[in-house]
Amino acid sequence: MRPLDVSYLAPADDSGHAPRILLLYGSLRERSFSRLVSEEATRLLTAMGAETRTFNPSGLPLPDETDATHPKVQELRDLAAWAEGMIWVSPERHGAMTGIMKAQIDWIPLSLGAVRPTQGKTLALMQVCGGSQSFNAVNQMRILGRWMRMITIPNQSSIPKAFTEFGDDNRIKPSPYYNRIIDVCEELMKFTYMTRTRSDYLVDRYSERVESGQELINRVNSTPSR
Repeated sequence: MRPLDVSYLAPADDSGHAPRILLLYGSLRERSFSRLVSEEATRLLTAMGAETRTFNPSGLPLPDETDATHPKVQELRDLAAWAEGMIWVSPERHGAMTGIMKAQIDWIPLSLGAVRPTQGKTLALMQVCGGSQSFNAVNQMRILGRWMRMITIPNQSSIPKAFTEFGDDNRIKPSPYYNRIIDVCEELMKFTYMTRTRSDYLVDRYSERVESGQELINRVNSTPSR
C-alpha cells in the first residue's frame, strides 16, 4: 500500500486536515463480521491519514419509535454532520441490507434546517455474506446514497462466506477480498480529498436556484397586508 499523493487530489485552498470518515455497520451480533470489516477499514483509513469515528448502533431506536432528541439519534446525527465521507458495511439478510443498517440511514435526515448532513459527502459501500457472493445489499445502499445526494464511489466490496475469511484473532486473512477492502478505502480517500472543498458547487442544482429566485421575486412583489 503506497502513500496517497495528495498534491494530485486536493485543491490549493484545501485546509489540509485529515479527512473525516464515519463508519456504520449493520449487525449487533457479538462476533459481527460487518463490524470486523469496519474495524479493518478503520485501520486502513488511519494508515492513509484519515480521522475516523464509528457509530455503535446498539440502543438506537427504530425510526419513528421516538423523536430525534433520543441520545443515540443525536449521537448519530452529530457524527453525520462531522463527517466528510462515510463507509456503510452491512450483512446481507433475506437478500437485502439489515434493518439495523437501514434504521441508521433512516435516522440521518436529508436536511436539518439549512444544513444537509449527507449532501456532497463521499460514500463507500461494503457487505458481508453468509453464503455465496452477492451484491444485493451494496446495490440497495447505492440507491440510498444517491437519494441522499452523496458522492458514492464506483468501487465496492462483497465478502462471501465471511466466517471463513476471519481468523481467531478477528482479523481478516490475506486474500483478494482483503485487497478489495484496501481498494475501497484508498478510492474513498482520493474522492474525499478531491471533492470536500468543492462539494457545494458539485451538488448545486439549477432547479433549486430557479426556485430560490422565484421565491425572492414573490416576496419582493407581494402586497403588504394592512
